[in-house]
Amino acid sequence: MASTTVPISSTSLSERRKLFTEMPPQPLTVKPGHLTEEMVRQFFEEGFVIIEKYFLTEELDACRKAIDKLVDDLAQQMYKAGKVKHLYEEFGFADRLTKLEEEFPGTTILLHKKGVLPKAFQDLWSNERLLNAIEQLIGPEIAGHPMWNLRTKVPQNLATVVPWHQDAAYTDEDSYDVLVPTAWIPLVDANFKNGCMQVVRKGHRSGKIATHECCAGPTWYVMLDEKEMEETLGVNLQEDVVLCPVPYGGMLLINNLIPHQSLSNFSNEIRWSLDFRWQNPEKPWGFYGLKEGVLMKSAKNSVTKIDWHSFTSNTKPLKNYASKVEGEFDTTLAGPWMDRWEITHKNRHTTTFQENTTA
Repeated sequence: MASTTVPISSTSLSERRKLFTEMPPQPLTVKPGHLTEEMVRQFFEEGFVIIEKYFLTEELDACRKAIDKLVDDLAQQMYKAGKVKHLYEEFGFADRLTKLEEEFPGTTILLHKKGVLPKAFQDLWSNERLLNAIEQLIGPEIAGHPMWNLRTKVPQNLATVVPWHQDAAYTDEDSYDVLVPTAWIPLVDANFKNGCMQVVRKGHRSGKIATHECCAGPTWYVMLDEKEMEETLGVNLQEDVVLCPVPYGGMLLINNLIPHQSLSNFSNEIRWSLDFRWQNPEKPWGFYGLKEGVLMKSAKNSVTKIDWHSFTSNTKPLKNYASKVEGEFDTTLAGPWMDRWEITHKNRHTTTFQENTTA
């Protein structure tokens, strides 16, 4: 059984708290995409900030087109293998994946596990304006973190509901002293009805990683009990929970200690989103030695070309945790984060993990 004891960091708790709560010196030159001082201050004081108008429509539209191709490629693969009887080509961005999921439950997981990073995603992640904003949070040495996601929240599907958690709960203890900002970027208008995010304001200020459990409902996600959250992180869920609707073209920035969750999608359309992360490349990645990040910007060594080839050559870092039975159509997802926390609720994902780690 996994231990619930959180390792003691080499950095004192007070120093870690400062890392996550105190605004660093800002760049002397204002660059395109820079956040206002008020936005940066809110990120460090509250643990999150919503920027409603940030991306160009064409930048996000390119990502939507790339997703259409990813869905079509998966549909063709499943059709040829006899997993589905229809390609559902008459449906589009808002509902084609839902139709595939209805015929072959777990299709959303297959797409999630593909780990394909189309050029449109690469361009958005390394967007100069976006990197300028991230520089305001972590400084000029910037690398894309190996943990990124395309979220496929199909309507009324429990497997796409992400429970309360801190992102740091998915990484190993070596990275607990690393600030890793996340940009959550919806590819539709995200609101309460279709399952936007909620955060617990100031839940990062203790500098602590609370004790999580594994795994929530029918998912592979770790979860944070509300009582544990209040006792360890010193928050009041009656007062501190903030709903975070984000319009198309905007983003939600959070740090890796802020508790957050996504809600259920009660609409009739898919709520697509991307989440990208960055950190100082000189710090530990916290990804269990499975993969490193990709350098995007540096004041020490000019980055003229991002090495996407090396980064994407290992697109399945969790392959050692895959089911040995289902192969390419394995709809379970397991990984080393499951060994960080006690498995208090078993499901097919935790079963796959335990079968692979005890074999």
